[in-house]
Amino acid sequence: MSGPDPDLDIRTIEAFPISLPLVDGPRLALGRAVKRDAVIVKVTTAGGLVGYGEAHHGRAAGVVARIVDSVLPDLVLPASALDVVGIWRRVYDGQLRSHGLGAATVLAMSGLDMALWDIRGKAARWPLYRMLGGTRRDLPAYAGGVALGWQPVPRLVEEVAAATARGYRAVKLRVGERPDLDAARVSAVRAADERLTIMVDANTAYSPGELVRALPSFEETGVEWIEEPFAPQAVDSYRRAAGLTRIRLAAGENLYTRYEFAPVLRSGFLGEVQPDVAKTGGVTEFMRIAALASAAGVRVSPHSSVTGLSQAATVHVLSAIDNPGFYESDVTPEHAFRERLTSTPHDTSSPGTVRALDAPGLGVRVDEDFIAAHPFVPGPNFVP
Repeated sequence: MSGPDPDLDIRTIEAFPISLPLVDGPRLALGRAVKRDAVIVKVTTAGGLVGYGEAHHGRAAGVVARIVDSVLPDLVLPASALDVVGIWRRVYDGQLRSHGLGAATVLAMSGLDMALWDIRGKAARWPLYRMLGGTRRDLPAYAGGVALGWQPVPRLVEEVAAATARGYRAVKLRVGERPDLDAARVSAVRAADERLTIMVDANTAYSPGELVRALPSFEETGVEWIEEPFAPQAVDSYRRAAGLTRIRLAAGENLYTRYEFAPVLRSGFLGEVQPDVAKTGGVTEFMRIAALASAAGVRVSPHSSVTGLSQAATVHVLSAIDNPGFYESDVTPEHAFRERLTSTPHDTSSPGTVRALDAPGLGVRVDEDFIAAHPFVPGPNFVP
């Protein structure tokens, strides 16, 4: 369906899977990281306007990219880049409603949707947060990333100290190796800084019994939330755990669309909800999920994906909802997907906060030479 401005009709939808090998990558519950993958989605209009988005790689970047290139155009074209809600619905009706919420398709459509919003903002010459009805404001940020966890205690304390020296007053630690080791690490970080806000993320690695063993130490050290102690489908385990502790449970980075979030929010066992704009259906669906969370009285502290595109989009959507929590700031050093693939994804207005960019759309520039220089490398992201 063509729009009122034929220059904004979509001409091409393209995906670029890319890889970045890691030397001495960090270790966490999934194993030792050996590479980073990402999927960049590029939408070009008839008039030459270009929008970029990120589709989370799902540890299958080649598959996700193939869906962007081959499935999505058949579902949505012809279409105007302005018709983001209509395009979202066509993907849902044409694929997800009849075949289920297949993760790879939702990841692909997330990148497409983000790119369309980038185009909308550029066409209107407005930043994304303003397109969504928000305002540019300081948002609290915590130091996160794929490190800050499974390392010797002295090294962990040093890493946290480096983050606080940069102004962060909140940090998320990786747990899930073993309850006693997790407790020792969290206690050491607390002893080094009594005023620091500490969250922990188990990356679904705990059994219910292991969480019970870890809880006393987490409660004693004043942990703010426990993120993904269990797999997202382990609803009964989450419900029982919520009744065992005053610490809030957080989850949502592995839930797809409002249709999976709605029953979880109705259940009441989550104290913090964490949709990922590059995974859960894009900007369009993120805003719907945030509204459901607002109605349930739950804050939104999004999971932040791999590149500066997703990071920029995350700050924009947080600036446009009435229940924002923390922004997850990836403090991994020398992060080329953040520092070289795109321009800086957000402004740091004061220590420990972020602020959305004020340029049109997502507000970031994409280096296509970097994309060309980092082709996708098949193989695992993590090894034992």
